[in-house]
Amino acid sequence: MRIALFEPEIAGNVGAVLRLGACMGVGVDLIEPMGFAWDDRRVRRTAMDYIDHVDVSRFPDFASFEESVSGNRLILFSSKAERSPYDFAFEANDILLFGKESAGVPDNIAACCSERLRIPMRSQVRSLNLATSAALALGEALRQTRQLPPL
Repeated sequence: MRIALFEPEIAGNVGAVLRLGACMGVGVDLIEPMGFAWDDRRVRRTAMDYIDHVDVSRFPDFASFEESVSGNRLILFSSKAERSPYDFAFEANDILLFGKESAGVPDNIAACCSERLRIPMRSQVRSLNLATSAALALGEALRQTRQLPPL
């Protein structure tokens, strides 16, 4: 299982997702362009020393990313989806895709995904923080597939 971030815009969010990946033993794919320079100190500050414990892959665009993950299901998390991850059956090799903070993913990218899921939340609010969404989604996916790290 992997987490993929489509054109992330906020260095701190990427750092937090890298730390999540390190703690849970899950690789992180970054689909460029990103809204900050990769060497941004905010990425390392948020990821801390965990960045050395996560498999990070960077892709110049969605096409190169898609080619590299051929054969794996791409599961999009979107505030526009109508299905809950808690009513979905994850598979061990799923890739959990999250869009850019300001706009999600364009329709043509969403069309490439096997499924679209939305984390349930109160109707009065629009969305969770990217790293929080990734943590909730990954936790459920790893729980279902019995891939959680041991205590």
